[in-house]
Amino acid sequence: MNKSKRPFIKSKRSFRRRLPPIQSGDRIDYRNMSLISRFISEQGKILSRRVNRVTLKQQRLITIAIKQARILSLLPFLNNQKQFERSESPPRTTSLRTRKK
Repeated sequence: MNKSKRPFIKSKRSFRRRLPPIQSGDRIDYRNMSLISRFISEQGKILSRRVNRVTLKQQRLITIAIKQARILSLLPFLNNQKQFERSESPPRTTSLRTRKK
């Protein structure tokens, strides 16, 4: 059967429409921490527009708000705890070389 003659078959899967992450009443601002924190990964990175499912204009505003909040110390630049913890390392042993004269 040719592709052009094949009848259109509707998929049986039902898709639940996802709600937009930013409602019309939400204001994208550096002070709105509950909104901003939704768009940051566990490591503190800004999530992409595809992952967030926001428009280009909204993503720009979110990025600016996150950067302003970081500068004002409302958000950490890094959210990685391993960076701040120092592991116990064995003491370094350096051998002193003496010059022969």
